[in-house]
Amino acid sequence: MSASRVESNYLPTIFIFVGLAALAVAPMFLPRFFTYLLALALLTGLLTTSLNLPLGFGGMYQFHHAVFFGMGSYTVSLTLMKSSLPPVLGYVLAPILSALLALVMGLICVRLSKLYFGMLQLSLGSLVWIVVYRWYSFTGGDDGLHGVPIPSIISSVNGSYYFTLIVTVACMSILYFVVNSPYGRILQAIRDNPERSASVGVDVRLHRLVALVLGGFFAGMAGALFVTVEGSAFPDLMSWTLSLELIIMCLLGGWFTFLGPMLGATIIVFLRALIGVYTEFWTMALAIILMLLIYFLPEGVIGYFQRFGRRSTGDSAEAR
Repeated sequence: MSASRVESNYLPTIFIFVGLAALAVAPMFLPRFFTYLLALALLTGLLTTSLNLPLGFGGMYQFHHAVFFGMGSYTVSLTLMKSSLPPVLGYVLAPILSALLALVMGLICVRLSKLYFGMLQLSLGSLVWIVVYRWYSFTGGDDGLHGVPIPSIISSVNGSYYFTLIVTVACMSILYFVVNSPYGRILQAIRDNPERSASVGVDVRLHRLVALVLGGFFAGMAGALFVTVEGSAFPDLMSWTLSLELIIMCLLGGWFTFLGPMLGATIIVFLRALIGVYTEFWTMALAIILMLLIYFLPEGVIGYFQRFGRRSTGDSAEAR
């Protein structure tokens, strides 16, 4: 094996460890606001990665993934505000209830495919959203739930950041294992050719349903982290517009790559904070980003660099 090939194999791992080390010491050098933004970027990256499991690796039109994010947020908030249960139970229930919601919606939608699947899921997600939006006595209605009493050990900016970092790294590790497991390979085969996969004995619906449930589980965990960082939950966390933003984040980073959604989420979170200082028309900027993305980077940022790297490796091999 050539030295360049060995270097290309180990380079991503080196970058990941350097990045984790930088994230671990970041609060020591950054202002509180940027520490908060980093925590927000991490949990949003986990959310978009959970979306990318059924979307990018499963080929399903997951149009209302935010509903699972909102379910996790409300589960933690209601547990901490309106019950005497231990706080840790709220963080355990958040991904479980989100996964159950994904299971119910998946059982209804998984019989359909492509656009029909996406439209039915969008309708079911909107139904959950309107219940939360109108149930004033329980969810706070359109006002949401604010001032959630976060446990003191993770209530500070640094405490919530490190909690978010630890949970995000753990969840991303599990998702990486899932994507690269035999199940993940079969899921990608279903994405590329569901008819051929079914012809060789693969249960296409079951594999897709598992992807939906896993995506809902980790989206619920991201929702729990959001409450830890923000101290509130509100109906917009379940809106279809947020789901659209998540899809754009996946496309921006590269929806056929594992770390692409995390990169796309980080870019969008920091751009939103930067643009929000100068104008309130953030959605216009998002539309411009989407148009530029479609024209110039259809494979996303990481997808582009992967293609460029493969081209460079091929050219060097031909030169030898």
